[in-house]
Amino acid sequence: MDWADFGVDLHLELDASGGRRAGLERALRDAIRDGRLPPSTRLPATRTLATELGLSRGTVSAAYDQLVAEGWLVARVGAGTEVSPLRRATPAPATPPPGPPPFRYDLRPGSPDVGLFPVAAWLRATRRALAVAPTEAYGYGDPRGRPELRNALAGYLGRARGVLADPERIVVTTGYVQALVLLTTVLRDAGTPIVAMEDPGLAFHREVVRRHGGTVLPLPVDDRGARTDLLGNGHLAQVGATVVTPAHQYPTGVTLHPARRHALADWARSTGGLVVEDDYDGEFRYDRQPVGAVQGTAPEQVAYVGTAAKTLGPALRLAWLVLPARLVDPVVDAKRHLDLHTEAIGQLALADLIATHGYDRQVRTVRRRYRQRRDLLLDRLGGLGGGSALSGISAGLHATVHLPPDGPPEAEVLAAAAARGLALGGLGGHRHHPAGRPPGLVVGYARPPSHAYPAAVDLLGRVLTDLGA
Repeated sequence: MDWADFGVDLHLELDASGGRRAGLERALRDAIRDGRLPPSTRLPATRTLATELGLSRGTVSAAYDQLVAEGWLVARVGAGTEVSPLRRATPAPATPPPGPPPFRYDLRPGSPDVGLFPVAAWLRATRRALAVAPTEAYGYGDPRGRPELRNALAGYLGRARGVLADPERIVVTTGYVQALVLLTTVLRDAGTPIVAMEDPGLAFHREVVRRHGGTVLPLPVDDRGARTDLLGNGHLAQVGATVVTPAHQYPTGVTLHPARRHALADWARSTGGLVVEDDYDGEFRYDRQPVGAVQGTAPEQVAYVGTAAKTLGPALRLAWLVLPARLVDPVVDAKRHLDLHTEAIGQLALADLIATHGYDRQVRTVRRRYRQRRDLLLDRLGGLGGGSALSGISAGLHATVHLPPDGPPEAEVLAAAAARGLALGGLGGHRHHPAGRPPGLVVGYARPPSHAYPAAVDLLGRVLTDLGA
């Protein structure tokens, strides 16, 4: 019998110094004791294992019988031999889990309600996609991504976000962070590593840019969005690229004013700078049709980044870049040397979901759910009568709560909430330099499951009331 034909693989290293049978018994006991053979694991037939290990069948049968007698194994007629369900690996010494204690309610921003993932629709899309997928789809792929998904994205982004997306200029990435890494790497290699990033903004993204060779400068944000009118002046004159969230600024919740959009495009055209458009919450405008992407007005100056993390779920690790022509080759080369290509099965499924309009249906479903959650947050917190105030447009998966300047410090509010089992985000942690800046909270209303969300909002209201915030 050839080894490739064995039905159950079992790796054992025998020490036959005390005899072959004793060595096999010892190897099996050790494998069960340390957990390599979990309870109820079925073992190979005696003939098969004897052939694999170069032993006689009688030796293997005798070893099995001995371990059955000792209670390590269980033999059933017609069902073979398996590890006793009563045998458990010796547990490792218990160590306290790292990080803070678990929370009853989590209102931190940055995550969708993963319970809204469209399991049935995704299974149908996967079955349809795999039924017609070419054989080469299961091999090493194009660093740009599967052509099925790039074609589907080109159509969807054009009609839904106003993006001028040629499939040849789309690169599928393993999440937004990888897209940011690729762009930072290309900018660094081109000698333009200085990047302006919104202040306040996500600190983790700033760290991603720094760790991959970029230098970050703060780009102030006010009630009209990022101060793109400052680009090209003062210390920002040295900037080679800027990362912005025009549709729904994170975390202040404002949208980029038309004059600022024009200033951004003008800066990029006149200096050759790159605009990295993070289309954060682009599909989640609730009061009216969302403003189209900046990329549609300046496709040769803007690298557009979109993702399925909020519409479907972060677990898919699917995002996409729509690039200016000059950046396609260097980004593809950087992608090839980073991870070669993003997994293909999810790409095929997402392409089918978009083509059959299942993606549009999912966006409408979660948009409706998140609007209801935002309305509840406004209703509950709006009647507190304290000094706190919600800001931002009717959009997205989070809201900013500005705390009164004469009220409790931001850290005290966060600590009081944590003590009562409520996790919140602080505005200070999003600032480049938080000292002396107005305090606030960043409340994510998407993360809790639907049944727990009202209680979470009520608890937030009680915390703010009790602290006089």
